[in-house]
Amino acid sequence: MNLDELIQKSGGPVKMLRNSQTGPNVYPVVQPEYTNWRDEQQAWQKTCVLFNQSYHMTDMYVEGPKALQLLTDLGINSFKTFNLNQGKQFIVCSYDGYVIGDVILFRLGENLFNLVGRPSVHNWVTYHAQKGKYDVKLDRDERSAVRTGPPVRKAYRYQVQGPNAVKVIEKITGKPAPQIKFFDGCVFTIAGREVRGLRHGMAGQPGFELYGPWADGEAVLAAIVEAGREFGLHLVGARAYSSNTLESGWIPSPMPAVYSGDNMKEYRQWLPADGYEGRASLGGSFYSDRIEDYYLTPWDLGYGHIVKFDHDFVGKEALQAMSGNKHRKKVTLALDNDDVTRTIGTMFQKGTKAKYFDWPSAVYSMLPYDRVEKDGKMVGISTWVGYSFNEGRMLTLGILEPEFAEPGTEVTFVWGEEGGGSTKPTVERHVQTKIRAIVSPVPYSEVARKEYRK
Repeated sequence: MNLDELIQKSGGPVKMLRNSQTGPNVYPVVQPEYTNWRDEQQAWQKTCVLFNQSYHMTDMYVEGPKALQLLTDLGINSFKTFNLNQGKQFIVCSYDGYVIGDVILFRLGENLFNLVGRPSVHNWVTYHAQKGKYDVKLDRDERSAVRTGPPVRKAYRYQVQGPNAVKVIEKITGKPAPQIKFFDGCVFTIAGREVRGLRHGMAGQPGFELYGPWADGEAVLAAIVEAGREFGLHLVGARAYSSNTLESGWIPSPMPAVYSGDNMKEYRQWLPADGYEGRASLGGSFYSDRIEDYYLTPWDLGYGHIVKFDHDFVGKEALQAMSGNKHRKKVTLALDNDDVTRTIGTMFQKGTKAKYFDWPSAVYSMLPYDRVEKDGKMVGISTWVGYSFNEGRMLTLGILEPEFAEPGTEVTFVWGEEGGGSTKPTVERHVQTKIRAIVSPVPYSEVARKEYRK
């Protein structure tokens, strides 16, 4: 069965996604906590952390004389400058200009690239590589959540982040850290192994992403941990990992805009029913029968500055038509502490309760969409929710109409699903509740706002 057939069998894409039995995106193999998630969160602001990203993302290597052409034909990004060892936030859109997904794209060689992230982008690239008969070779390395057997990958991937990250790198290598720009690459020698590095700041703090052949991973990890002892390095477990985006402001879960439209039908028929798009789950208080109401534009996600019309790509005409429109704005919503406490307090009463807030990430589906209101009128959506121990607040990443997106504006966040909840196993019977929220900057962390790309 293909995705298009599954949608029809399920009574439409919204019903299919809303009642999917899949929970939130998982972060396999890495243990839930190494110390406790509170200290692990604090460490990325105060000392240094290591994220082990070796397991939860799909890697796909694209190699061949037409590799760059394939990526250029699909990405909304400019490729005028893309040098060896550099990274790029690679974003692809549907024919109608709505986001299918975004990943990190690495240039490993003149004709060798690597896509790292959620697989909706990998699927779109694979489809066009086959349909367009590009002269490329695709080598896909699936994330551990969908693999069988030992969790062995082609490459390890570590993030060393935090105020002391540079000190850790300098101690490991015995050299000053390279002074390179955000998303520029370099090569280190760690534990006698050659290690590629990417200047990154995932937690909103300075640091590097380190990657190399799988066989070298354990030795490199041990060297990082040993060097980091002096500088307060914490290993970050799966519980804290997904909450770092609340402070850095990246929305990790746009709905792939593939579930409707005659121009996407062939693609839906190409996609399997049991793939990422077919198994994805939709949750939250925002309800619409129109799947298109869940689609997002690059501007919704804060990627408007990345859209470049200096080349032809899928969705270009649609995005050109959108570019002059009024665009929604990405914001952080700081939920009112008293209202959150009241909501959590329903756990200590018999009878009907509000939807449970998990900690530190309260996301309970792969595609979270909650309703945001002002005086009872919907003014936007929330796409990610959780708790920051650093800020002492429950935060969400929202997308609001521009007239309500000014920092300091009070809005209302609607928590919980209609009618007592969907059939997802992560959803208990509950009632919706409304929580006051203050529109705040994104990234929420002051350091992230000021230093992220410096």
